[in-house]
Amino acid sequence: MMGFFIIMLIVMGAYSITPIRDGIAQVADIFLSPFFSIFGNEPHSWLIVILVLSALTGLYSSLLQKYTIDYEKMQVQQQKMKDFQKVFREAQLSGDEKTINKLSERRAKLMEDQMEMSQEQFKPMGWIMIITVPIWIWLYWTISNFPVGAVPTITFPYWGELALSDPTALFLPAWIIWYMICSLSLSQVIRKGLNIGGI
Repeated sequence: MMGFFIIMLIVMGAYSITPIRDGIAQVADIFLSPFFSIFGNEPHSWLIVILVLSALTGLYSSLLQKYTIDYEKMQVQQQKMKDFQKVFREAQLSGDEKTINKLSERRAKLMEDQMEMSQEQFKPMGWIMIITVPIWIWLYWTISNFPVGAVPTITFPYWGELALSDPTALFLPAWIIWYMICSLSLSQVIRKGLNIGGI
């Protein structure tokens, strides 16, 4: 597990190097630029492309989680912890030292199981990031290369019309906010459709 995180840190560090980042974006462009052949190359097409990409990332993320995380086992573990906490609290309130000592031994095992389940949730994250980060890099690279004044725009409530590269009140570029809105909402629909559980 630790080796996996070290590899991920190295990869993320590599993404911060401009020549590597631009190279990844150019390779991703081969696969992603055809979207404009489908949706057109008009300014508003960018919003549709980001919507479609967020739907695709939501779909494969949900599928990876569905088939790599044991949600039933996770829910059972959650219920065990909930039941334990209730019994432990009652023992504390009643001052039953014998029961408290007995439960303390059990708590160590439950915490170990809880940690194991938490680690299991990270299993699909590496694969998700391997696919998702190049998409983000491509979006950033492509939008950054628009001539000044030619960047597509989007209109948000309260914020008004912004270029996709403009920072928002949340200090993130407008395209990231739009991506997040699409991704969060569509992911919920996809997870519901695939009957994927959660924590």
